[in-house]
Amino acid sequence: MNTNWNYPTTVWVGENRIKDLSQACNNLDITNPLFVTDKDLINLEMVKNIILELKKNFNNLSVFSNFSGNPLGENVEEGVIEFKKKKCDGVIAFGGGSGLDVGKAIAFMSGQSRPIWDFEDIGDYWKRADEKNIAPIIAVPTTAGTGSETGRASAIINKKTGIKKIIFHPKFLPSIVILDPVLTVDLSPRLTAATGMDALAHNLEAYCAPGFHPMADGIAIEGMNLIKKSLLKAVKNGKDLEARSDLLAAASMGSTAFQKGLGAIHSLSHPINAQFNIHHGLSNAIFMPYVLTFNKSKIEERIVSICNYLNLDKNFESFLNWILDLRKSLNIPHRLSEVIDIKKINLDDLSQMALDDPSTASNPKKMTFNDMRILYEYSIKGDLFK
Repeated sequence: MNTNWNYPTTVWVGENRIKDLSQACNNLDITNPLFVTDKDLINLEMVKNIILELKKNFNNLSVFSNFSGNPLGENVEEGVIEFKKKKCDGVIAFGGGSGLDVGKAIAFMSGQSRPIWDFEDIGDYWKRADEKNIAPIIAVPTTAGTGSETGRASAIINKKTGIKKIIFHPKFLPSIVILDPVLTVDLSPRLTAATGMDALAHNLEAYCAPGFHPMADGIAIEGMNLIKKSLLKAVKNGKDLEARSDLLAAASMGSTAFQKGLGAIHSLSHPINAQFNIHHGLSNAIFMPYVLTFNKSKIEERIVSICNYLNLDKNFESFLNWILDLRKSLNIPHRLSEVIDIKKINLDDLSQMALDDPSTASNPKKMTFNDMRILYEYSIKGDLFK
């Protein structure tokens, strides 16, 4: 069934809704769009067909795809040059988290005179922006993980420092989102698992973050429920469109909910993504049980309160065992040392980067440098906190 939502932005949902992409451009008065996707997707037959269809309505359609996962500031700069050179007036951000993040950042930076790092998610840095010239954005996710399509930020790596930065502005939120499960059916079981765990991390950390935000809490709880219901189904049968729809919704819900905050799962992940090019969803999945058990004294009551809704026994261990069993079923490594050569790890550098990450401020327990170091050490050894 096709449907339209108006929260947190305009969202068109349903099978084959990609056919409405040109209409989305028309609705936003975009006459010369820049189609942004990554170099891994650009040669897929599905993407070629979408571009051909767009060119029937937009003869001068421009395409930018010179980037991969964990994008750099230089990728955004190159995209902005292309946007201005071709006199584009809007962006179609297409793909996984990287494609969406780069597309959103290009649309934003096309109207700015300051460097992208001046808009890091710190205090009121976003108020430095010239809002008048931010180009309209249409987001079309092809994975169900980051939820960048309903997010107000992009994660971009500063190549000089090797640190992944969160670039924020309220107008990063796309004007129209198309959630079409058909676009996700060819996603491999491995990437389905990693992106699904990314969505779970967003919903889980948003729910556990301190502060009063019942709207975010309610969205996050249902996001976790949809993932519990459908992630394994989608991994086992990629053509299950109902499961794929559930995961797309859960990803968008996680990104909507985490305006409340994230936590140490993301703090630990971002340096690993930047330094070792590890998939963000995979690193989130690895760190999840270590952070859960580390935060137990602050989150146990909240976790227990949702166990009935998630059809789990009403105790913290039941929830933790669900996470551990899910990771095992998805072939997620238990230890960080299974995906990274530990000889290449500088724990002091990583721990400082994690402590400085914006996600750290909303972790349920106040974090120190030593806490971050111990979390890395435990995740390398595979020891959960007792």
